[in-house]
Amino acid sequence: MNTALNLVDVTLEYPDGDGTLKALDGVNLRLVPGEFLSLIGPSGSGKSSLLAIAATLVRPTAGLVVIGGIDAGGLSDANRTSLRRDKIGIIFQQPNLLPSLTALEQLVIVEHLRGRTASKATRRAAALLDLVGLAAAAGKRPHQLSGGQRQRVNIARALMGDPAVLLVDEPTAALDHDRSEAIVRLLRRVTDEFGVATVMVTHDTGFVPLTDTKASMRDGRLSAPQPVSPALA
Repeated sequence: MNTALNLVDVTLEYPDGDGTLKALDGVNLRLVPGEFLSLIGPSGSGKSSLLAIAATLVRPTAGLVVIGGIDAGGLSDANRTSLRRDKIGIIFQQPNLLPSLTALEQLVIVEHLRGRTASKATRRAAALLDLVGLAAAAGKRPHQLSGGQRQRVNIARALMGDPAVLLVDEPTAALDHDRSEAIVRLLRRVTDEFGVATVMVTHDTGFVPLTDTKASMRDGRLSAPQPVSPALA
């Protein structure tokens, strides 16, 4: 099976006074299309650094980052931006929606950046809002949506480019349990239906059974992913 995300012996170091801080230490991670990984670990363990590397937002000090068979390390900044735009969906902890735009417009504006026509972008945006259960809220602005609804818009927006990889940073941090579970179940659904490789950083281990595999981070080191027992429906 093809590999959607492949990190090979990735190290990330930052200057720290007279020395260096090793944020990632020889990280290896391979995900195939349709695989949902939950990533857990204490604050400062390297989870955010791993997401930043996988998103090609930061270049590693050493190691390989391969997205959909493309080695990101050999790309120019412009081509890395194109790879990120076309192959990677990023779901931040806070949706960061533009307050003046409707739910539909939040998605359509992303496609304008890809140079696609407004009519095609609008059709895809409407279909994705329907998928995440927000067809009736397409004309609403962020202040008219609940926290869970705003996160659903965030998920739909990340899927607009038909990504190979979906990177999710604490998507339930600001939600109650019921809304959190609904969001993780939605991520499970889109992982299956779109065949994306999904990495979800989460502090709530109760949602781990909704994913396929789990791994933990500590001091910049990543454990080998392990299969998890599936959750009951």
